[in-house]
Amino acid sequence: MQNPSGGKTALGLDLNVGGLLVYLPICGINLIYSIIVLVTDKQNKIMRFHAFQSLLLIAGLIVLWIGIVIISVVLAFVSSTLSMLFSLVVWLVVLGFLGLAIFMCIKAYGGEMTKLPLIGDMADKWSN
Repeated sequence: MQNPSGGKTALGLDLNVGGLLVYLPICGINLIYSIIVLVTDKQNKIMRFHAFQSLLLIAGLIVLWIGIVIISVVLAFVSSTLSMLFSLVVWLVVLGFLGLAIFMCIKAYGGEMTKLPLIGDMADKWSN
């Protein structure tokens, strides 16, 4: 889906810059700005969609990370070799999240409302 061109967020930013900020994984900017958008911007469906999708992405990462920590602790007790091999999986998850966040930053900055699998429909429904 394409955004209509033009428009501003409640904080006065262009829509493409606001969309980029809700996915930007640097120092929690994505979390903070997504919450700010949801609190301040009640009318702008585009920004609310991006904010909800970003928060759902962060929540999914937190759940995945908790699972990884539990598996890491169990593997540390079982075998140090398995634990070290599992650390490669951890790096793949981190790199995958960063890649997805950068991809979503580029799409949002380009004016596209790209729906992620599983969470995109929920974000679309909640943004109304």
